Order: sequence, then structure tokens, then C-alpha cells
Amino acid sequence: MSKYLILFLGMLISNWSYSQLFEYAHDNPIELGKVNWLRDYDQAQRLSAETDKDIFILFQEVPGCSNCTKYGSDIMSHPLLIEAIETEFIPLAIFNNKSGHDREVLLQFGEPTWNNPVVRIVNQKGEDRVKRVGDFRSRAKVVNAMVDALTKNQRVIPKYLDLLQTEWNGQENGSEEAYLSMYCFWTGEKELAKLEGILSTEAGFMHGREVVKFSFDPTKTDLNTISTTANKVKCGDALFTNQKSQVDVPIKREGKYRKDKEDKYYLRHTDYQYVPLTELQKTKINSALGMRKDPTKYLSPRQKTWLEKGTKNYSFIEQDFTKAWWKHHSD
Repeated sequence: MSKYLILFLGMLISNWSYSQLFEYAHDNPIELGKVNWLRDYDQAQRLSAETDKDIFILFQEVPGCSNCTKYGSDIMSHPLLIEAIETEFIPLAIFNNKSGHDREVLLQFGEPTWNNPVVRIVNQKGEDRVKRVGDFRSRAKVVNAMVDALTKNQRVIPKYLDLLQTEWNGQENGSEEAYLSMYCFWTGEKELAKLEGILSTEAGFMHGREVVKFSFDPTKTDLNTISTTANKVKCGDALFTNQKSQVDVPIKREGKYRKDKEDKYYLRHTDYQYVPLTELQKTKINSALGMRKDPTKYLSPRQKTWLEKGTKNYSFIEQDFTKAWWKHHSD
């Protein structure tokens, strides 16, 4: 019995989700990343009808060119994107350079052969839920399509996916950095993280002052909004930046910066430090803990499982998210 049939029967009998049965795909060609893909469109349609989940179709060249391999090793191997694809959609891979069933599906959707990666999100009838995603260079457009599809299908947007969308859009919009000085950078991190458009915070020192280094999405906010809002809660008495900006707090030029050893203070003193987190997740969770609020809403189901298990082998605060994730997964 194939693993896909087992999966299908398990979902019917026990109403299990992909997250409960999840194991990373170890034998995928590099072009497919680490997602557990179905390879039969009819089977994907049956599962879509049973679960009311849309079908996430990756049209991919396998073996493919460098664009295809990079798409698989980068975008389709990001742990949180994999989790969202497998728990919120029915994942289906169609090879655009193969005959038989793949070619039939390719013709049905009017997709070209021997092409760069394309994502289509369709309902159980094969109707596009959102616009075709043909920009293989953009991570943000993939996650935007997923969020739009879930919204149109009237499904709840997981908070971790919402944060991933915010983070990736901010990066592709050309995120900017600056520093705010204040009386307490731990309070500053907590307060700045609450503002719309903030992508990351970090406690440190500059010009002998406690500062918070922050990055933000310039399409969502600006330095004046950030600095004046922070100033109102005594977390922004001066802005350190080399940019020419019109702000309502004193501006000083950037100087030598030194990160504090207890950056993410609230996060650092809880078991959340042992869970691999993206930068925006760290920022939001640290703030929630400082506000004495429950931060579990920012975690994916697998991250919650790791937190509940209480594995305390490593603190991942200082580590890159994807490297930390695969390290944790391999333990």
C-alpha cells in the first residue's frame, strides 16, 4: 500500500491532518524541496473534496535547470512554508517535462512544457482560487497566494503563516534599519514589536546609550511614525540613523554598535529559546512574554509540539532559523 493511500485512509478514518502524520520527504529530487507531494491529480481532487482544502500545484521541471533547483532548495524547503502547504492545502507536483499523466494535467491547465517553476492553487474542480504564480524568484508571492487562497476559501489564516507573509514581503519591499535610544532596551524591544511594519528588534548599545536596533517594512510604516510612537511610551528619546529623515525626535548619526548579551530578554528566560523561530517570531514572542500574554499563537503546530516536549538541548536565539530547524529536527 502506497504512503499516499495510507495517508488518505488515515484522514478518512481518524480525520488526521498532514501535521499529525508529518515526516519530511527524504527522497525528493532537489527541485521538489522537502514537501510530501502527491503525484496524481485525481487523488488530489478526491482529498480536496473530502477536506475542503484547495490543491496547491507545483508545476516543475525535474530534473531541471538552476532556477528549478534553487526554487526547490530554497522556497520549497523552508520549514514553515512546508508546514503550511501540507496542513492547509493538498500538495500536488506535476512535472512539466514528462509524458503520460503529467502531460495530461499540463495540457488541462494550459501550462507550458520545459518551463520554470509555476504554482497554481485550485479548488476541487480545478478552478483557480487565485492568480497563477509564475515569478519563481519571489518567496513573498507564493505565501501571498496561499494567504489569499485561504481567505477566499473562508479558512482561518494561521498566525505563523501571517507572520511569514509579513516578514517575506518586508524583505522584498527593501526593509530598512535604524536605532532608537531609550532608558531600557528590554522595554523598548517589547514596545517596538507591537508596531505595524516592525520586522525585527535587537537590544544593544550605541554612543554609550541603550538602543534598540530595528528593521521595518517602509511600505507599512516610516521612521517618524515609529520614533514618535515609541517616544510616547518613553522608548524613543533619540533616533540614530544616517538617513535624511523628518522626525519629531532628535536625530543623531549612527556610531559603533554593540549587541547586548541578553538581547530578547523575555524570550531568553523561557523555554521558547529552545524552539527554532524566525526573526519576526522571536520579536513578537519576546514582546508577548514581556506583556505577560500567551505567545503560543505565533507558533506553528510543530513548533508547539517541540515546546510541549520541553527539549532543552540548545538555545536557538542566536541561530539562523532554517539551520536551527534542521539541527533540531535531526536530534
